[in-house]
Amino acid sequence: MLNTGQNLRPGSQLFSSVSESNHAKGKYYLGNQQDGNLVIYPAGTIDADSSYWSTGTSNRGLLLTLSLDPNGTLWMFDGNTSFTKTLFLTNQSSGAAPAVENYYCLTLDADGVLRLYSHVFLRLEGKPTIKVAWQVPGDRCLVKGVCGPNSFCQLTMTGETSCSCLPGFEFLSTNQSTLGCWRTLPISGCVRSNNSSNEETRMMATMVEVKNTTWPENPYDALPVTTSIEDCKLLCLSDCACQISMFSDSYCSKQMVPIRYGRISGSNNTLFVKVYTYRAIQRKKIAGAGAMLISGATLVVLSLVVLSGSVFLICRHKRSLRYMRAPQLYDCKVDGDIGLQSYSFQDLDVATNGFTQELGRGAYGTVFKGVLANISKEIAVKRLEKMAEEGEREFHREVRAIARTHHRNLLHLLGFCKESMCHLLGYDYMPNGSLANILFNSDVRPSWSKRVAIALDVARGLHYLHEEIQNPIIHCDIKPENILIDRSGIAKIADFGLAKLLIGNQTNTLTGIRGTRGYLAPEWSKNTAITVKVDVYSYGIMLLEIISCKRSMELKRAGSEYNISEWAYECVMFGETKKVADDACIEEAELVRMLKVGIWCTQNMPVMRPAMKSVVMMMEGSKEVRQPPRPASFSQS
Repeated sequence: MLNTGQNLRPGSQLFSSVSESNHAKGKYYLGNQQDGNLVIYPAGTIDADSSYWSTGTSNRGLLLTLSLDPNGTLWMFDGNTSFTKTLFLTNQSSGAAPAVENYYCLTLDADGVLRLYSHVFLRLEGKPTIKVAWQVPGDRCLVKGVCGPNSFCQLTMTGETSCSCLPGFEFLSTNQSTLGCWRTLPISGCVRSNNSSNEETRMMATMVEVKNTTWPENPYDALPVTTSIEDCKLLCLSDCACQISMFSDSYCSKQMVPIRYGRISGSNNTLFVKVYTYRAIQRKKIAGAGAMLISGATLVVLSLVVLSGSVFLICRHKRSLRYMRAPQLYDCKVDGDIGLQSYSFQDLDVATNGFTQELGRGAYGTVFKGVLANISKEIAVKRLEKMAEEGEREFHREVRAIARTHHRNLLHLLGFCKESMCHLLGYDYMPNGSLANILFNSDVRPSWSKRVAIALDVARGLHYLHEEIQNPIIHCDIKPENILIDRSGIAKIADFGLAKLLIGNQTNTLTGIRGTRGYLAPEWSKNTAITVKVDVYSYGIMLLEIISCKRSMELKRAGSEYNISEWAYECVMFGETKKVADDACIEEAELVRMLKVGIWCTQNMPVMRPAMKSVVMMMEGSKEVRQPPRPASFSQS
């Protein structure tokens, strides 16, 4: 709350509360940015795509202070110039009745709306009259985050907000509709769209139309402007990755879920949502009454056999229960729909020839090369070490969560083994090794275009982990050693999900530093919660290493360790970018853009770092990269 006579200075923030009765930090904040812009964001974001109101005063070289005068005037001013901007000017006359007193306060309410309240006191009455003198935004559905992922906002007759799920989705919680929605039938990959009448059909995908809604675009593929609305629907239906297609003014784009910040509007946009349904099983009919009689008799006999077998197994099971340890009662069975293989220890021992060919060691364990002889497939087997005390069900649940993450830039988990104290994970084998080997241990420096492609691959993979799955995953150890290169030169992030598997709930980790020296975000050493922004920091350090082909920890100045982001900042400021990367074929504009992205990612404060979605857009050149502030020194000794 900003009271009369108070100022919100540059770099300061005003947070909403959770509710009127709970004054803890809520879902939204008003930030007075160092670029001179006053912006409202959902908590945890700073990228321009997530903001839903601003004063539009950025990039003028001003440091503006927000001030609320006792007379109710809300304005911004720069202490070094004569620049001012009035946001609200009260119409209260100077000759107001002496029996009336006005008191003003500016509040970012729990619903994300910024309101200027006028408290009118009559001196003969103790209770004030409270009015809203000014508010932004005017439409409460313009507040981003009022409804969760895969749902859209609409105003009721009373002016309240109401959230609705997209077709094929249902609320995460029936009691809290603002949390968003998830699919009623979780799907990954392709399903059959049709079959012959005599074959079993498990699922069918159809496109359901949603009109008069507005959504921010986050396409992974844009189709030619000549595409018709019907083609837009069919092209998404035939694409395994496409979950939603958006058509507007002859422009069609393909989207993945989750999709956010939707609202009812009068726009002419048309949304097509892929909806999955089960189909009834159809089988060939058996002709003739004789065949029916035979089938019935067969069923009776089979029933008796099954009943007898069941009684035998139950009796045997009761006798053996007292000899089994409780954890072993949970068998290594995994959902078949995610294609995860349950290996025995003997399977992997044979495949790796007794775990003899070591590929590398990391924070989570040792990796060995193996071959599955039955299918002649090369694999990499990671033997997990220093496991947290997890129950069988918890271990299997986390492994399934890792297996359900499918992305071009994530290392694919093939299967696992959990026997006694042994925890093994089987992955696709990456013949080209790690990014660390390519950057630091090779006689030939990789080309600039190849380095940019790898950096983009990793950024897209992190964007998926942070923002595109139902339960975001914080990697906690992004570094070149954990980026592997496949046969086609595509970069894949390894070891994702293992931090949570080994150390428990990572979203509220306040102690126990995880990661590698040189890539650790400052908040690891502070008493603050760990968020996805620790990965953004580590990525920024790694991006600068990719650009320079130099390790951050190897940079020295005056005999001491030198922060790579500070070095990059000085090179940009003094026009000496060729010191960072001296490749002759590099365009300087592209090099500067990449360096700025790395500097933004390594800002000391998590809130100043961009989301990975913005990182991808800036690196692709579809979003402007503003001049970053100087990164603060941070020692990881």
